[in-house]
Amino acid sequence: MPYSVRFVLALLVLGFLGALASGAFQKHNSDTDARTTAEQITRGNSLAGSAAIRRFGCGGCHEISGIADARGTVGPSLDGIATRAELSGGLANTPDNMLRWLRDPQGVRPGSAMPDLGVSERDARDIAAYLYTLEPKLPPS
Repeated sequence: MPYSVRFVLALLVLGFLGALASGAFQKHNSDTDARTTAEQITRGNSLAGSAAIRRFGCGGCHEISGIADARGTVGPSLDGIATRAELSGGLANTPDNMLRWLRDPQGVRPGSAMPDLGVSERDARDIAAYLYTLEPKLPPS
């Protein structure tokens, strides 16, 4: 293969790898920004939130991205919950209402399938921080 063809191919490969690296960097920054914002508005810790979600067994009823085995179908998928206008019970989707729902779902909507799990204020803040980082799931193409 002539040197000029190899050189052009090498440039194409380097350009492709550069584009991949740039995309990965932008995705990382986007994820970091989402996590920072979620943690600021909830005053929680999203990493602790993912652990609390596993500990409380939320994935038994809900599908939750990033949580192993969280494929439940009793409750709605929680992906993209930050983009929804309302939480269950007709509550406006605000951090305070999210905390209220997580801590006392039966008080918000008696008879709801969402059980009272004894979620503490700290756990609720952490869970909300994690949930507010979840992007909407794209429909299958």
